[in-house]
Amino acid sequence: MKLTRGKSVFLLLFGVWSWFIWVTLVINVAQDPRAFAAGSATAFFAVHLTLAVISVAFGTAIGWFGLRGLLAARRPVEVAHPA
Repeated sequence: MKLTRGKSVFLLLFGVWSWFIWVTLVINVAQDPRAFAAGSATAFFAVHLTLAVISVAFGTAIGWFGLRGLLAARRPVEVAHPA
């Protein structure tokens, strides 16, 4: 399957966006007073961290497909010659 250049760029940007949004969210949640009560992580923090890890994993995979699509678009097309 071959992705168009536009779709590849979209997927790559989606992966970058996922990293930016979810890392920012984890930083903000970690600074929230509800995140660490009595010196240890709370369920509030654990749930948000789990969501972020899963979302970053999906974003990474989607971005990887976009990057591969862009790299494939740069390679010359091989034409099969009849035997």
